[in-house]
Amino acid sequence: MTAVTLPALDPRVRWSIRIVDAADGGVLAEHAPEQQCETASVGKVFLLIDVARRLEAGELDPDQRIEIPDAHRVADSGLLYRMRDQRVTVDDAALLVGAVSDNLATNALLALCGLDEVRAVAPGLGFADTSLHDYIRNERTPDLPWTPSYGTAEELAELMRRLGAGEVESPAVSARVLDWLAADTDTSMVADGLLLDPLAHVEPEYQGMVLRHKTGSTSFARIDIGHLTGPAASVAYAVAANWKNSEDDLRAPVLDAMHAIGEELRAHVTGRRRDDEKLG
Repeated sequence: MTAVTLPALDPRVRWSIRIVDAADGGVLAEHAPEQQCETASVGKVFLLIDVARRLEAGELDPDQRIEIPDAHRVADSGLLYRMRDQRVTVDDAALLVGAVSDNLATNALLALCGLDEVRAVAPGLGFADTSLHDYIRNERTPDLPWTPSYGTAEELAELMRRLGAGEVESPAVSARVLDWLAADTDTSMVADGLLLDPLAHVEPEYQGMVLRHKTGSTSFARIDIGHLTGPAASVAYAVAANWKNSEDDLRAPVLDAMHAIGEELRAHVTGRRRDDEKLG
């Protein structure tokens, strides 16, 4: 098994990284994979799993129009809060979450499914240190849960491996979640090194790669988890970086490292150089 080389990691950052072979789960690279990080919007994957399960079970109608509780109206991250007509369907709300990490659609779906029920998804999959934890908030005051989601690279990489293998709930549930994630437009992190078209990579794209991923971003965090397939190999990965207590905004060295990891993953799964020449 060919290992993946990690770049130098800024020691001021709290990192949690794991990259595994998607076929057998073998570890290709890791750094503090058991370290828990705040994962911003990444926990929305557990919401998508719950919505997909309910749709497959017939508990939700994909054409049902969502309702947005006034108590959970939020802005930023997404499109729905800017849309004139916000009466989207359940299925389209899930697509907005997968494509643009839509906060308002997230809160509407959370209210529909129930926060406690969605919180139970991660432990139900056997994860002890990873979960969606709360609604998205315009302001997170001390009386509220400490973070919208948290997790470790060990568990998040395993989540993406299982999704890719069709092992989360059922093949049909896994496929629904991956279909929503296929539209993710945020290729600013690990995916930046893949050179994919940010707005059109549902089908195999540059060098035959297929990416399904979810990102999370705050003023002190960048997280990218995904399942990447190419002609030479497939991987599942989770890269989380927090710098909450730093006096400096460390997004530049974090994004540089994430880009370098993406370059390594691209070469690993395609067997080709960045300029499209064969390796070796």
